[in-house]
Amino acid sequence: MTGGCIIVLGKTGINFAAGMSGGTAFVLDESQLFDTRCNLEMVDLESVTEPHDIEFLQTQIRKHFAYTKSPLAKHILENWQEYLPFFVKVMPVDYRRALQRMEEMPFKDEGTLTVTEEVYN
Repeated sequence: MTGGCIIVLGKTGINFAAGMSGGTAFVLDESQLFDTRCNLEMVDLESVTEPHDIEFLQTQIRKHFAYTKSPLAKHILENWQEYLPFFVKVMPVDYRRALQRMEEMPFKDEGTLTVTEEVYN
């Protein structure tokens, strides 16, 4: 994965995150053995504790349920406080550094950009 975000509610195979140079993954790790199945050479694993991550994760699982009527998604949402500690955030080390550098830049995208062009004859 080189960008974007994935949320994994099911099982992962071995060597998860091999070649993951960008993006973010949230993995439901009920067995708490995900770190033994993950390629830790390029990524860090962390608990989901940031409010924006929690809100994003819950919102996306709600959307997943709305589209699919997944019994698992419904169960997770109904028992959110019990399941939240079992989610792991997977973040590539270099990607995190790049995001931090972008945050430190003096010009930040404020969400709206107006471009004007004057044509000279």
